[in-house]
Amino acid sequence: MDKKRVAVPLVCHGHSRPVVDLFYSPITPDGFFLISASKDSSPMLRNGETGDWIGTFEGHKGAVWSCCLDTNALRAASGSADFTAKVWDALTGDELHSFEHKHIVRASAFSEDTHLLLTGGVEKVLRIFDLNRPDAPPREVDKSPGSIRTVAWLHSDQTILSSCSDMGGVRLWDVRSGKIVQTLETKSSVTSAEVSQDGRYITTCDGSTVKFWDANHFGLVKSYNMPCTVESASLEPKYGNKFIAGGEDMWIHVYDFHTGNEIACNKGHHGPVHCVRFSPGGESYASGSEDGTIRIWQTGPLTHDDREGLTANGLVEKVKVTADEVSRKIEGFHISDDGKANDKEEAGTD
Repeated sequence: MDKKRVAVPLVCHGHSRPVVDLFYSPITPDGFFLISASKDSSPMLRNGETGDWIGTFEGHKGAVWSCCLDTNALRAASGSADFTAKVWDALTGDELHSFEHKHIVRASAFSEDTHLLLTGGVEKVLRIFDLNRPDAPPREVDKSPGSIRTVAWLHSDQTILSSCSDMGGVRLWDVRSGKIVQTLETKSSVTSAEVSQDGRYITTCDGSTVKFWDANHFGLVKSYNMPCTVESASLEPKYGNKFIAGGEDMWIHVYDFHTGNEIACNKGHHGPVHCVRFSPGGESYASGSEDGTIRIWQTGPLTHDDREGLTANGLVEKVKVTADEVSRKIEGFHISDDGKANDKEEAGTD
């Protein structure tokens, strides 16, 4: 990679332990939002564009493994090692529901119509909670062959996608019958599964491979080998022409979707990257790491030659703000007098 091309991320501090899951809301009338799950037991909500902290959901007593927002970003959900999945009011931070499980909850997802919450975890049971009847027992789909790592909804909430942490493959369940209708075969366990915004593709990571599947016919569309073991990948939502992947080497790699050629390689994290996600408009993407930070990267790398900087609102443009203004906005981030952006953080976590 050309050494002159250096992407400068917004660095979001706040978590005291590794960040293990990230989720962007769709674009709402109030903008879009980013929620993060961490082993510090406190999911956090941020402005998706600027990375500014909005609030912390307090109530879990164990590591939080998964997080999500509903379609309107009005409710949040989280799954935890304290054997609960919680639903939160995303405007006030209040806990609305706490659903008890018998073991660690590793995955959670709101249905597209926002009425249902899907959970899965070490119990090997998929549960569907009706949020209109939160006191009613959940529907259980108990034929998962292993500990559940990821869950997602497909086909207007008619299909459930799930992978296991201790075996390969992604299983697709018909919600009405509760039966597995298709298995996407992988050699290693799938650590990340994302349904593209247009519903066309399923993006998966297993071992050092990123795969793209046809979400309607379930055929393998693309398969690319990565330079290291990758934990997470995300497809650019607007044009679908590139994807990002992060993993053990602590870097965020950007690739061309059609050729698999690496476009950029962003360095900055001080530990393995556990999760990467594109923002809903594709103009930026976020990464969460073992180092406890979230970094938000602009899609186009900045170049020192262009003398570009990062403004407080997260947009790439010529530097027009003072160092004081940006320093107040972004903790641990500083723009020096000559306009070059410097990440002050050196050591990662405390």
